[in-house]
Amino acid sequence: MEEEIKGALKKCAVGFGTSEVVEEFCMEDGELRLVKKKVTRRDVPPDIKAVKMLIEESGVDGLSDKQLEEEKENLLKILKEEKFD
Repeated sequence: MEEEIKGALKKCAVGFGTSEVVEEFCMEDGELRLVKKKVTRRDVPPDIKAVKMLIEESGVDGLSDKQLEEEKENLLKILKEEKFD
């Protein structure tokens, strides 16, 4: 369970894409038939709170704002290299 939570946190930290499928059916000759299918793709941007949680979890404390920003960029780079499908 903990690994699933970490995976979800990493996914939120780098942002992700999602699809929503809406299908419309009608009854024809006693059977359901697909009439419409709409697929909507949405990109969810990176969440800075998730990045902050990952930084805190990594034990990075007492850094300046500049150092924290550099650490955030390094973490984002590492996370983008991992695949989250």
